Amino acid sequence: MEDLEIEEDEYFNVRGPSKSSRKRESSALQDLGEDLMALSRDQLTKLDLPEALFEAVRIGQSITAHGGLQRQRKFIGKLLRNLDVEPIKAGLVALKGESAELVRLQHQCERWRDRMLFEGDGVVNEFVGKHPRAERQKLRQWVRDANREHAAGQPPRAARLLFRYLRDLLLVEANELIELAGED
Repeated sequence: MEDLEIEEDEYFNVRGPSKSSRKRESSALQDLGEDLMALSRDQLTKLDLPEALFEAVRIGQSITAHGGLQRQRKFIGKLLRNLDVEPIKAGLVALKGESAELVRLQHQCERWRDRMLFEGDGVVNEFVGKHPRAERQKLRQWVRDANREHAAGQPPRAARLLFRYLRDLLLVEANELIELAGED
């Protein structure tokens, strides 16, 4: 009787992953490929992808037809099956963190710009106090021009220039902080 149980256990012993788990893995790899297709060319080059995968992703980005996009998505998933995807996933997480930091910086610039436009020179002085590289005269001029344009119902050219200046200044400062942290 015991011999029969052993044979039965060996007969029903399933080797390898189930069909469902293989499908889940394939779908996860296709989703990873879709995440890659959502990146810009610069972001893709930062990930240091193999050439075949890089080209497949670039082609997938240019496809607009639904069926063609689905085929390309499956092809990218197939390419990813033969690779160690953990470094790619880690690179994506790093890029998303970088993107989140840029969004945070954009919001910070928008808040400074809005405060400068609505509260005036006091906020300009506060900003220059916190960021000594900022040119007070330029900031004050853009604030005056933006308020004048707003009152006249013109497009917000000066407000855009003010925002770009703030963003560029804060980006330079953020990059310097990152470099200093890297030296330690």
